[in-house]
Amino acid sequence: MFIKSSLITLALVLSATSTPLVDGVDTPIAFQKRSALTKDDGSFDYRSAAEQVVRDRNKHRQNLLNLERNRGPEAFNDGAYIPPVATLNLTGTSPGDLHARQAEPLTDEANDEYWAGTITIGSNKQSFLIDFDTGSSDLWVPSTNCTSSTCNGKDKYNATASTTSVHKSGQFSISYGDGSSVSGPVYTDTVTVAGVTAKNQYFAPVTTLSSSFAGDARDGILGMAYPALSHAKAQGAVKTGVFAFKLAKSGSELYLGGTNSKLYTGSIEYHTVVGSGFWQIGSGKIQVGAKSVVSNIRTIIDSGTTLIYGPPSQVATLYASIPGSKASGNGFYTFSCTSVPNNVAFSWGGKSWTISAANMNLGRESATRCVGAIVGQDLGLGTNVWLVGDSFMKNVYSVFSFDQNAVGFASLK
Repeated sequence: MFIKSSLITLALVLSATSTPLVDGVDTPIAFQKRSALTKDDGSFDYRSAAEQVVRDRNKHRQNLLNLERNRGPEAFNDGAYIPPVATLNLTGTSPGDLHARQAEPLTDEANDEYWAGTITIGSNKQSFLIDFDTGSSDLWVPSTNCTSSTCNGKDKYNATASTTSVHKSGQFSISYGDGSSVSGPVYTDTVTVAGVTAKNQYFAPVTTLSSSFAGDARDGILGMAYPALSHAKAQGAVKTGVFAFKLAKSGSELYLGGTNSKLYTGSIEYHTVVGSGFWQIGSGKIQVGAKSVVSNIRTIIDSGTTLIYGPPSQVATLYASIPGSKASGNGFYTFSCTSVPNNVAFSWGGKSWTISAANMNLGRESATRCVGAIVGQDLGLGTNVWLVGDSFMKNVYSVFSFDQNAVGFASLK
């Protein structure tokens, strides 16, 4: 993993060495969409979903390790702990066809897994397609020295081609559930996102890349986690210490240095960040229709996670309020495809933000049963803590504010 001084987050656009921005200047990054949880025929890809669960578990395990190293275990949420590395084990998993699906190819389909946009690194502006992830704290891309076959076909960083490249001490490494890892040396170089340029930014041009990234269109990840994960500080490069996401079937973007009022209506409902160094807000509840089924929860808002994860007992309580729902194994639940819920909503003391039926449905398990986007998993993040990913964020305009120390939501146009 990076040493403390090497971790990177929104310092990329708030660094004192960054090109200053002026209020009102448009700085959006258009996102490309790619997916892998729903197949072309509308069926749910259990293998891809199981791999996604493992990846999410290990990503947030690493976040907890970073938090413990940077701030100590006293910064953890109540009940949080560092779980063992998760591994992919399809044998004996319900539903029974999970193991049989191992040989089935992964394809680009209709259900969204992540969104990626372009950044450049180096004096010669080497281009990379990047997943912008509010639940991670590091920036890494493949290196020309990568020895993993997974790097084939990806854009690779060439340190010798950039006059601003500097090799630093330290080594970056993160483990994934398939037994491999992403690892490589630590460098600094000039990084540009949406016209915002930051010099001497730390990142890892990785020389080994987990097979779990095989087939991904994205080259790497840029972490935009809450500052405590990366010890980044806003130093005035933008007048507004805000970034915002629209995640949708079309017109998706990341907006730096403010919000894009063309994409939302009404005011932004802000909620103060609480707790342990994530983009986490408290006093939340989940409703099914007019009924509050889970309350007093904390929620980590994570653009780099496809699904919505909650403590298994609370997720079971939620689905018990959805007629005809059944547990399906590995924390997933199903419901009738003819009555996909369209009345599940999150609330933090203001408006109720509803998950559409399309975003609640991950695809068909069978001719009549569909799989829900809310999954029961203990990620070690703490008691009553939920990890809320893109299946929720696709329904709202999501705003992350350093200035207000808050996460906000607004209605999409």
